Amino acid sequence: MSSNNKPTHYLLQSVNTGQQFSDTGWTLDAPGEKVDTLIRAVYEEVQLDVKDASLGVFRFADWLPVTRFLKGSSAPATYKSKGLAEYLGLENLYITFSGYWPEKGVTMRTCSFKETEAYTVGGRITEDTQGTLVVASAGNTARAFARVCSDNNIPLLLCVPEDNLDALWFDEPINDNVKLICTRSGSDYFDAIHLSNKISCMPGFFPEGGARNIARRDGMGTTVLSAVHFIGKIPDYYFQAVGSGTGAVAAWEAIDRLIVDGRFGRNQMKLMVSQNAPFLAIYDAWKANSRQMLPLDDDVARHQVEEITAKVLSNRKPAYPIIGGLFDCLKNTDGDVLKATNAEADEAARLFEELEGNDIHPAAAVATATLIKEAKEGRIPKDAIVMLNITGGGEKLFKKENKYHYLQPNHVFDISTSMDEIKKVMKALFPAINPVGCK
Repeated sequence: MSSNNKPTHYLLQSVNTGQQFSDTGWTLDAPGEKVDTLIRAVYEEVQLDVKDASLGVFRFADWLPVTRFLKGSSAPATYKSKGLAEYLGLENLYITFSGYWPEKGVTMRTCSFKETEAYTVGGRITEDTQGTLVVASAGNTARAFARVCSDNNIPLLLCVPEDNLDALWFDEPINDNVKLICTRSGSDYFDAIHLSNKISCMPGFFPEGGARNIARRDGMGTTVLSAVHFIGKIPDYYFQAVGSGTGAVAAWEAIDRLIVDGRFGRNQMKLMVSQNAPFLAIYDAWKANSRQMLPLDDDVARHQVEEITAKVLSNRKPAYPIIGGLFDCLKNTDGDVLKATNAEADEAARLFEELEGNDIHPAAAVATATLIKEAKEGRIPKDAIVMLNITGGGEKLFKKENKYHYLQPNHVFDISTSMDEIKKVMKALFPAINPVGCK
């Protein structure tokens, strides 16, 4: 852990009312609010001072709600595209890459931009915080949190669908401070979230918070900070695939801060987010101009999740309807929700590797596929500044260079498991806790 434990100074603000208040240590909601709203961090430093690259993601610490710097992080890398840009006829295509690509200066050992949020969430936790952090994930988030919490001795409980265990590969063993539980095969991310919520209310545990956690969003927002710092201007378009939508919300919030900063322009960046067909929960709600998610049968949803390649995009309860969430940021930026099939994403991944020189994850391939379609169909001006957020990649290269193994679950739960049985298992895994007070 870095010796630099100087905390960042900030207040919290309700997106709904604008009221400001202090962070009590792990604040996830605005006090006294009668509607469901996100809170934002309002940083003391209005202009961002980007620090030395050796600090990894913490080079953006002025706009991260952290109390300490954790060891081992790598910041996203941005570069101007040549191959893909020429193929699409775009003069100003910039790629922000999170993953493993030493040639570009990015060395995320889990090959995913989820590391940005894992480091900042971990950095928000004080060294004297009591309890175990609980994180639900469809795969990449779990891999990132496991690696970061293992390396920095942060107690962690992961909840992951059993069918997604192939995402939990690591180049070095994960320490015992990290525990993994699963929902039985046939379940999905929604079921893992439901299990994590039951455990989070037990004494001795606290929820990571998902989209409600300012550290998660502002960590993800470093992708945009990387791009704008490199380009020198706020982009016109932003392409990213979304599951919960948290990354897109983070991008919107980062741009709002950069507009106030004043050195990079004052234009609002158009958010172009994408989903993997046939799982189109956000796409369907947006196209219906509905703030609320549309009804989706559980069996239909699970079947759709089975069909898609980018399973990390299969969030059935995204941060879409909440005040300050994805619906609002799409409206505010005149954005849109796009879609790509598995075949289109596979072709986009092939093209990216051929034209840019590295492999990318399925979710990033979905975003790339929608960029390709928008550009080929003439909906993006040739001279527009475009940011493509590659949220994961370099896995083939990393695995070629490193031996790896898989993390095995400490327990697998049936979806119908009773609360009493969950408490019993938690007591066995965490002997020091007293899992009472939760029904």
